[in-house]
Amino acid sequence: MQRNTSFDLAWKELSMFFSSPIGYLFLAVYLGITLFVFFWVEQFFARNIADVRPMFEWLPILLIFLAAALTMRSWSDERRVGTIEFLSTMPVRAWELVAGKFLACLMLLVVALGMTLPIPITVALLGNIDWGPVFAGYVASILLGSAYLSIGVFVSARSENQIVALILTVFACGVFYAIGSPFLTELVANETADVLRGIGSGSRFESITRGVVDFRDLYFYVSVTLTFLALNVHALRSMGWSDSGNSDKHRSTHVLLGLLVANLLIANVWLNYVKVLRWDVTQGDQYSISAVTKSQLSQLTEPLLIRGYFSAKTHPLLAPLVPQLSDLLAEYEISGRNVVRVELVDPTTNPELEDEANSKYGIRPVPFQVRDRHEASLVNSYFNVLVMYGDDYEVLGFQDLIEVKAASEFDLDVQLKNPEYQITRAIKKVQSGFRSGGSPFDFITQSVRFEGYISTSATLPPELEEGRAPLVSALEELEAGSNGKFSWSIVDPEADDGTVAERIAAELGFQPMAASLFDVNRFYYYLTLTDDRIVVTLPIPDGMDAEGFNRILEEVLTSIALYSPTPPPPMPQNPYMQQPQQVDDYREIYASLTEDFDVQKVSLETPVPTESDLLIVVSPDALSDTKVFHVDQFLMAGGTVVVASSAYTTTLTQASMTAIPTNTGMSDWLKHHGIEIEQAMLMDTNNSKLPLPVTRQVGPISIQEVRMFDYPYFLELPSDGLNAESPITNSLNQLALPWSSPIKVDDTNQSGRSVTALLNTGNTTWRDSAPDIRPKVDASGESPYLPGSEQREETVGVLLEGRFNSFFTESPIYAEAVASAAEQDEEAKSDDAAASSLEHGHDHGAEDAAELIEPEDSLGTVASVITQSPESARLIVIGSSSFVSDTALGMLASARGQRYTESLQLIANIVDWSVEDTALMSIRGRGYFNRTLPPLGNVDKQVWEYVNYALALLLIAATFGVYVFRRSQRNRRYQEIFGGVA
Repeated sequence: MQRNTSFDLAWKELSMFFSSPIGYLFLAVYLGITLFVFFWVEQFFARNIADVRPMFEWLPILLIFLAAALTMRSWSDERRVGTIEFLSTMPVRAWELVAGKFLACLMLLVVALGMTLPIPITVALLGNIDWGPVFAGYVASILLGSAYLSIGVFVSARSENQIVALILTVFACGVFYAIGSPFLTELVANETADVLRGIGSGSRFESITRGVVDFRDLYFYVSVTLTFLALNVHALRSMGWSDSGNSDKHRSTHVLLGLLVANLLIANVWLNYVKVLRWDVTQGDQYSISAVTKSQLSQLTEPLLIRGYFSAKTHPLLAPLVPQLSDLLAEYEISGRNVVRVELVDPTTNPELEDEANSKYGIRPVPFQVRDRHEASLVNSYFNVLVMYGDDYEVLGFQDLIEVKAASEFDLDVQLKNPEYQITRAIKKVQSGFRSGGSPFDFITQSVRFEGYISTSATLPPELEEGRAPLVSALEELEAGSNGKFSWSIVDPEADDGTVAERIAAELGFQPMAASLFDVNRFYYYLTLTDDRIVVTLPIPDGMDAEGFNRILEEVLTSIALYSPTPPPPMPQNPYMQQPQQVDDYREIYASLTEDFDVQKVSLETPVPTESDLLIVVSPDALSDTKVFHVDQFLMAGGTVVVASSAYTTTLTQASMTAIPTNTGMSDWLKHHGIEIEQAMLMDTNNSKLPLPVTRQVGPISIQEVRMFDYPYFLELPSDGLNAESPITNSLNQLALPWSSPIKVDDTNQSGRSVTALLNTGNTTWRDSAPDIRPKVDASGESPYLPGSEQREETVGVLLEGRFNSFFTESPIYAEAVASAAEQDEEAKSDDAAASSLEHGHDHGAEDAAELIEPEDSLGTVASVITQSPESARLIVIGSSSFVSDTALGMLASARGQRYTESLQLIANIVDWSVEDTALMSIRGRGYFNRTLPPLGNVDKQVWEYVNYALALLLIAATFGVYVFRRSQRNRRYQEIFGGVA
């Protein structure tokens, strides 16, 4: 046997293919259909996702016709002209001939697939493509094509007519594809559908195109390929058998062939239970259990139950997601070893489970309207995941598990919405809830120390002195039950000539307190908690006992304070007019944060709750000195403050859109810390296309309509504008900042602090000092916005860390109290003067006034100003007050056809970072629809599309040129061999 026999035959077949115009026509038709499907059918630019998955999703169908066209002449022509008998008498084996024919077709298939490479290259030039699924998709396409080719080569060996071979190959491969398609799987239960999907060629292809290479899928295609190649070899060999030949030998050949085919196919059955041989090739391993999840599972001390409620009959768009979610839950069970138990149930078949799900866990089916070719019906479907740890549980439903992108009213793309993050977050919540019944030290991973700065009994007010003994008792009880993770100390700051007082004033900004407004006695009463890195000021517990401190220790790790504008009170109702309803425009950020954290809405009229880790101030408007003072003192206490504000307030109504300069009340406070939100609104050519109302003039008639067009006031930050070094932003793929203003940092005023630019625009940004935010459209229907003369990169998000000095030298509350007391004093004197005149000169005014102005219950609230923060204080300023507003999020969602969550992810990342809980940040940003394309004009889109068509033609022409060049080389070589005879 000569090793190169199969390759020689393959090169001969390739030469015959490229010598005929039909071959190039096949390639041109295939590339044309592929490009048409990608750009027109799947609407690549309207879909706005930087991937090539639509092309791969169509390949199981397109490759059927390509494989049939490539293989229809393989053996049919040989049978038709009679050369197959000549081949069978040559001193070569049948399998070598089959291998040669198959290799030739496979090379042609690889060439055809290679000509589609400009598509992913185009996507990579436009956006941030993940090359892992692309590589996996091409590998899977070659294997899928191999399976189709083996079927085609076998069918061609059984027919003398190439057209018949073409039709039969299309039919056979079509059945192979249709078995696992939704067309059939929608008609059966989930269990049967799983079996059908395991047989179908297209359904096996889905996980690979997502970026998950499963050995079971690879082997499936290989087994099908080898099966039909073996059948082809047998068909070729059996042509030379005579009816009077050795029947025993023929029978044994049939048996061996049957055993070979059976083993190849049956191996798929037992491999179905092998679920560990899979590789996630996506960037960041999006479909694999992350180290974060494994770490969370390793902390389990009790059994964890994860139960999936999935109906056998469900919506067609949800059915393919059930096996994906089931596989992920199985990964949790494997990673959790013996602690995690996973159950998959269908409540509709078990009344007891359904009753438990409805009554105990609040899980109820969702009605869907489905239809087939016979009827339309209503299906009540379950699609929920229950996570239970002890008596605590969390339920994940449709809104938690899926995300929907609407290309049109009837074209919906439904995918799992980062299920690992949702499930791991639920595990963390139930784990924390279970532990909260015991000691908080069970889940504190490092030692903490309580430090109390309390004056001696001689200077401490009696009300606080009475709590000293219970405080010490509670601290001793906590220390005894902390397993060495808690220690405490109480010191008198004024001891040792006030050394401690000077230190805490310099490091923490703690100043002496006063029990009342005019009390000359000064004392210290500060309670702090530290881990030697961060110092947190604790409030005075409701009860001076261990339970009260336990509550504070739990709250101090999870609490967030949120300030957002309060809707104005409604105007007096006019019974003859419908009054517009004022609603809170920041409900979505509040709802998003409350899913994971304890969120308190604050008005800033009173001090920020000291148990809060983070204060978020959104869209401040004319804040009073008292409100700014409370923000200042929270920062001085070592907290983290986030300010989202711009230089303009935008107002949207059905009739108009306006932007007016805003007085935040915080400008001087921010400038004190070296931050200035400049008086301008940013515009950028790199912006989000939005559906906005425009007025079109048709003669004397004004027509208002909603159109999609570029809106430069909605900046879309480039990927390099999101700080890749910061854990706050490195998991984000993009971020839209509507109606934003530039931030200027005074570097000369940052002594003792580090400055980090978190968010930056591209170099195509310009400023508008008199913004008219109404949408504009010219007569041609295009947006007439022209870039400004000076385009440059702007900073729109900044982080300051370190030691801050207070903006206030005196509490404005103190000043207001003094003014109020003076006013009361004057009123008392005038009243006493009147009384004195009535009592013939008896003057009791001074004594009465003294009693009047003595605020007996103002303990420690008016005379204390923290003048300097510890190094744990952090200030984040974002130059947009609308990027988390319901209005802006709704506009972005309507433009993208899906819920826009990147802004909320940024806030959630800030919260996790501020409480040093960055574990979930690495997987929060995962999502199928996260990699979006940059905004492109219609002309740019057409250019990119036409470039791909042109490249396809050039590649075909280049292939023809290579063939002509090699043929001329071969002819010259023959001329040299035969002495110049052509």
